[in-house]
Amino acid sequence: MQAAPVRANVIPTVTNTLRAVESLLLGSGQRTARRNAWTAVLADRRRAKDRAESGYLPEREAVAARRSRAT
Repeated sequence: MQAAPVRANVIPTVTNTLRAVESLLLGSGQRTARRNAWTAVLADRRRAKDRAESGYLPEREAVAARRSRAT
């Protein structure tokens, strides 16, 4: 008796599915612009996080300066 061949069904991930839909709906130029925009958003978030972690918050400095002048 011979075993039945095993078939590996590849289940597409959500990311791959979204990329496939994106490629159908958008032209290559729009796709590139959208990915560049998302990369810029992620870079802005990283810079904001780094600023917050470094303790540099100009708003706090401005409030402290106004308080010191008021007293």
